[in-house]
Amino acid sequence: MRKQILVAGLALVCFTAFAFNASAQEKKESVGQTISKTAKKVGNKTAEVAVKGTAKVADQTYKGKMAPDGSDVYINGKNKKYYINKKGAKIYLKESQIKTRPEKKN
Repeated sequence: MRKQILVAGLALVCFTAFAFNASAQEKKESVGQTISKTAKKVGNKTAEVAVKGTAKVADQTYKGKMAPDGSDVYINGKNKKYYINKKGAKIYLKESQIKTRPEKKN
């Protein structure tokens, strides 16, 4: 009887140790990492909006055409076509990369 209690107690200790060990493997983000990620997202969106605003004022929009990601295509003063990605960078396009925008159905 004493041997059975000892084996059961040992098994309980092993299962408890494995349970605590499994939860110790989870990695949690610190507050600094979360703030850093959020700051990058806000910075990228701010850059994208600023560059798009500048492009709408300074350059022409290529009507009826879209970039590979579905956004507007702009034409600068040197007749180069580009679109603005999610980070606010101008990505210049070849003619083969520009797609025709589908018409809206009523």
